Amino acid sequence: MFTTQLDPHVRANYQEEGETAWLYRTLAEQAADAPMAAVLRRMAAMEQQHADRWAEQLRQAGATVAPITPGPRMRILAWLAWRFGIAAVLPSVMAAEERATLSYAAQPDASATTLPQSERGHARLFRAMQGAPGALNGPLLAQLEGRHRGTGGNALRAAVLGASDGLTSNMSLVMGIAGANPAGHVVLLTGLAGLLAGGCSMAIGEWLSVQSARELAARQIAVERAELEQSPADEQEELAMIYQAKGLDAATAQRLAAQLIAQPDQALDTLAREELGLDPKELGGSALVAAGTSFLLFTLGALVPVIPFIFGTGPVIIALSMLASVIGLVAIGASISVTTGTPLWQTCTRQVGLGLAAAAVTFGLGRLIGSRLG
Repeated sequence: MFTTQLDPHVRANYQEEGETAWLYRTLAEQAADAPMAAVLRRMAAMEQQHADRWAEQLRQAGATVAPITPGPRMRILAWLAWRFGIAAVLPSVMAAEERATLSYAAQPDASATTLPQSERGHARLFRAMQGAPGALNGPLLAQLEGRHRGTGGNALRAAVLGASDGLTSNMSLVMGIAGANPAGHVVLLTGLAGLLAGGCSMAIGEWLSVQSARELAARQIAVERAELEQSPADEQEELAMIYQAKGLDAATAQRLAAQLIAQPDQALDTLAREELGLDPKELGGSALVAAGTSFLLFTLGALVPVIPFIFGTGPVIIALSMLASVIGLVAIGASISVTTGTPLWQTCTRQVGLGLAAAAVTFGLGRLIGSRLG
């Protein structure tokens, strides 16, 4: 319950909720299809209820409650939506809802109510709207079409970039040392050290990244489970609005949401997928597998420029190392062409050009420093 003493956040909350309600009503008028417009109007009504709650608290404290006048930021967002489509402002609106969630959670009077949960639900709904064809157009809509997406492509892209990092960085390192013209075993040992150091760094970074993502996903699902247990009606309403935003009519969306909420395990799985974009059974994959894969791909790429130095040193070996590296860069460029659809000549030229430029810089620096020290 709200306290009788006026909190300094109350007027700011009233203004923020009122402006947000105005923005959602404006977006509803600009929505390209009826289901999206209906969802936005319902969200506007919910935000208006929040504003009315804060207005009542202002009145109880004897404060003046002035009509809401949208500020410049909201008017700019409305203009951007009118000019470029609702999809252009969804990230900004979603971020605003997430900030409101954090703000309410830090306010004692608000944290004891359903306001933080409501704002968090709105943020998730806007995240789902980003996947609704009715909300998108042009290039954004193309991202949702089957021929433009697929997790396999993303995994392959990550693999290609890992090998590219290993090859380019170690080629530059080896050429820098070779430019200084040391003994042959020095170049070889330096290359192997760079391979191991870079591979370990990549593996540790990948493990931390995936593990952190898994822990965050597990926490989000735990929060979703708690919300489902505490207020299933609110979760059902959120799920219905998500389905409606994706094109279902209101009656069908409500019926489907009710059927899912009636089965808690299935409801949690669906809410995690629809609201959070998470698969409860996967949680982003294995951190160890990701680390091992990253290490392997980096070291495979980093090994290419080192192999010739196993057999000696000198200009011929340096040339062979560069030749092997160019072949590797061409292969990586071809792989990038496959994953992105960019013309083969363009990706190969870019990959080889950038790699050789980096190697030339380090070789020149190595030669300069070596001559000064020698």
